[in-house]
Amino acid sequence: MSPMHTIGTREQWLAARLDLLAAEKEHTRRSDELALRRQALPWVRLDKAYTLETDAGKVPLAALFEGRSQLLAYHFMFGPDYDVGCPSCSMIADGFDGFAVHLAHHDTMLWAVSRAPLAKLQAFKRRMGWRFPWASSSGSDFNADFGVLFTEQQQRDGGIEYNWRREAPLPPSARGEGGVVGQVAASTGTDAATFTRERPGMSAFVLEDGVVYHTYSTYARGLDGLWGAYQWLDRAPKGRNESGMWWRHRDAYGAPAPAQAATCCG
Repeated sequence: MSPMHTIGTREQWLAARLDLLAAEKEHTRRSDELALRRQALPWVRLDKAYTLETDAGKVPLAALFEGRSQLLAYHFMFGPDYDVGCPSCSMIADGFDGFAVHLAHHDTMLWAVSRAPLAKLQAFKRRMGWRFPWASSSGSDFNADFGVLFTEQQQRDGGIEYNWRREAPLPPSARGEGGVVGQVAASTGTDAATFTRERPGMSAFVLEDGVVYHTYSTYARGLDGLWGAYQWLDRAPKGRNESGMWWRHRDAYGAPAPAQAATCCG
């Protein structure tokens, strides 16, 4: 919900704005510090070979760099049992095409990676009109190793550790079609339990002297900064102003939205 607003004079607005500016500048400095701390994390050498399927065929992870030294991989929730991609991940990915070309010209490749078969990814990509590169990790340990894939047993026994936090077992009542998560899952053609065994995130890698290193990963609210629409809404008069999941696939805004709040993607 947005905060209560007041009506004031231009002078009152300016005084309040200058006070806010000081806080915003402090937030910017803190954000710069956090960026430096991300860059200072140790690099972890990847000794396991990951084979991904792309439009060019099956390739090792190193091929995704395409001559650059840096790779950013968005872990897009699109499991093999989904018919289409997660609507939340899709809303984030709607912004990829605009800046992927700029990243590619700044020594950085941006890829989406999902477990669905490549043919499903390609079909959904055509539907959405996207151009960014998207690889299938089907058959590899890539998603599990980078913390975005969990098993039915982990879900049932409380063995899911996502975003470095252990989750409680999924109640039987939450495993089917009921509830908001069930409605969101249904929009991808699956059920809540199957849907939430996939999770969103992003991981960063660097290629140096022919060796790939993992440098950073983030999940859940750590993805907020990549969710471009929210950065705009945070500057709108009413802010996010949401009590439920109001978004959906970009071509599905004629359909009714889920009526309650949902945290389908952590």
